[in-house]
Amino acid sequence: MARSKNVNASHANHERWLISYADFITLLFAFFVVMFASAQADKAKAQQFSDSVREALSNGGVSSAFKELLGGTVDHKRSGNAQIKGPGGPELTKLNIQVEVKAPPTVAELLPSLQLLNQELRKEIEEGKIQVHLEPRGLVISLQQAAFFPSGEDTLDPNLLSSIAKVAAVLRGLPNPMRLEGHTDSVPIHTPRFHNNWELSVARSITMLDVLSSRFDVPAERFAVAGCADTAPVAPNDTEQGRARNRRVDIVVLNRSMTPDAAPKTAT
Repeated sequence: MARSKNVNASHANHERWLISYADFITLLFAFFVVMFASAQADKAKAQQFSDSVREALSNGGVSSAFKELLGGTVDHKRSGNAQIKGPGGPELTKLNIQVEVKAPPTVAELLPSLQLLNQELRKEIEEGKIQVHLEPRGLVISLQQAAFFPSGEDTLDPNLLSSIAKVAAVLRGLPNPMRLEGHTDSVPIHTPRFHNNWELSVARSITMLDVLSSRFDVPAERFAVAGCADTAPVAPNDTEQGRARNRRVDIVVLNRSMTPDAAPKTAT
């Protein structure tokens, strides 16, 4: 007699693999969620780092900004060692940052003198008699010819000696070498005293040298005298206003890192 089949026997389950697959998909999803969260945190940190660097460069506080942002220490050499850590994870990155920000020599040396002259010569600057500004080679004090010299002459207006006295007081306190540069417009001159613009520009520089050294005790050996004629204009010569700006004597206080080759090529 044939053995009867057990009707209560369990039916074979061929879909158990779905449980392992679902677990694997869940773990994979969790992994990508963690990676995405870490990437977003890194982007935020990088943006914060970039903003801090930009702010520090504009305000001059680079080392302190890095220290605050990264949590590291900064020594007197502006070297830092800081750690960036991800959310809930181990150390991700170790940075060794060395930052050295140097101000341009002109700014470092002559900015206080520029500020002092702007304060002392405020009236003359507002009236357009004197202009003071910084250039890569140094501090330039431009004395406008219309205020200081009669047209076509090298004699100084005595009424402007008080203004020159303010300039001389600042120059005496500076150790820097200086240049006196005479400039003219492009209109040719030919008089019994001056045969061309070169002679006129040099003569005005020499006049300024005599006044600064003999009347206001600025040592003459600290100066070099140059005549530029119309070769170094600061404005177009095709208008009267431009020509008036070009007629000037520049007192140039050179920064001490200045080399002879950096000075403009002029005839003396």
